[in-house]
Amino acid sequence: MSKDISIKNGANLYLKGLASKELEVAKKSLTYAINPDNFFSLVPRMLVKEGDKVSKGQPIFHDKNDETIKIVSPVSGKVKEIRRGAKRKILYVIIKAEGDDVIKFDIPELQKITKEQIIELLSESGSLAYIRQRPYNIIAKTNKLPKSIFVSTHSTAPFDVDYDFLMSNRVDDLQTGIDIMSAIIDKPINFSITHKKDSGFKNLNNVEIYNIKGVHPSGNESFQINKIDPLNFGETIWVIKPEDLSNIGAFFRTGVFSSSRTVAISGDSLKSPKYYSTVIGASISSLINSDDMNDIKNYRFINGDPLSGSKVEYSEFLGFYNNSLSVIEEGNQYRMLGWLPFMYNSVPSFSKTSFSWLLGGAKKVNTNLNGEERAIVVTGEMEKYFPMDIFPMQLIKACMRGDIEKMESLGIYEVIPEDFGLVDFSCTSKIEAQEIIKSGIEIMLKEVG
Repeated sequence: MSKDISIKNGANLYLKGLASKELEVAKKSLTYAINPDNFFSLVPRMLVKEGDKVSKGQPIFHDKNDETIKIVSPVSGKVKEIRRGAKRKILYVIIKAEGDDVIKFDIPELQKITKEQIIELLSESGSLAYIRQRPYNIIAKTNKLPKSIFVSTHSTAPFDVDYDFLMSNRVDDLQTGIDIMSAIIDKPINFSITHKKDSGFKNLNNVEIYNIKGVHPSGNESFQINKIDPLNFGETIWVIKPEDLSNIGAFFRTGVFSSSRTVAISGDSLKSPKYYSTVIGASISSLINSDDMNDIKNYRFINGDPLSGSKVEYSEFLGFYNNSLSVIEEGNQYRMLGWLPFMYNSVPSFSKTSFSWLLGGAKKVNTNLNGEERAIVVTGEMEKYFPMDIFPMQLIKACMRGDIEKMESLGIYEVIPEDFGLVDFSCTSKIEAQEIIKSGIEIMLKEVG
């Protein structure tokens, strides 16, 4: 029997250009890439060099601090380039797709498989990278099993993904993934769906269904964990995206690492925003045709949603975890008298100085900050859009000071940077709250672990 959870506070941000529920197979990418920055706190140690041939599922680097965490190639091919930045930091491992060689594992009978075998297979196959651990949102550590596992199909971010549509052809893989993960913790996993939505996920087995009611950021797992199974000091919880769980299920069904990725391409500048079926690390150019846009230099491409995604160039690649790719206009146009109230009502805003909040409907957005950075003042804005029983402003200030004790007492273990995406948008101070929280978590990892 499902349970209803209501998450208060927050707001929805409706933008023009939401991907329509059409699924198309993307053009085959000539090159694929893995970006180590997609894996928070991971320090890569390369296992291949330029010119090496690699099979699909072959490790290309592992975590310098934990060799059980391996990142594998999403395709068969040749290492074309290891692109480096300042201080020789690895930016991308670029693989030219060639052939169809795969690394295949012998999978025991699933009804008799043990926890130890599951953990070993997840690690050796690279499928462990699909699982992220709270606190800190790092790739899951296998030396300590979680107290629970969370999967959320309740998506509320701008240009949100409809997981019922996205996962409609992968229910069998999803169920296998659920069975495998529930075997690790010897109980059902927590599975969230949207309240009052006619979801096909209600018939799944080995899950505890939660109907989530609320606006953004109620779709973020942090707030669901806080309501359902709060994280205490010393405890861990695993979080998995629905399609990543299906990829795990596909691996245990076939013995071959699954790198499938379905992406919702959204943006009002696109002629036909829709869903595309592709592979992890595919090139952006294989998903978006530059001819479909007026001037590609005037648009920003974002791996993820506009609030918490990361900027990427058109010549670069899809992120490891992303089910969405957003395209929005660069805010490089001067707005005459933009400081006047009621002047630009088509701009999305929660402020009562604009009719935007009252007029409703989807809005057109660009990258303009609509103001400059200024001092943080106590206004109550952050609390209004942060549905958790912690003080976001005080936590941000503690992170800025690097005060470990304060960060612990204010709930740093319960949050991740993307939970502050709406705070970034709504706060008149224009501070980069997500970057501040990220730096705070990095301090905690280094000093506390």
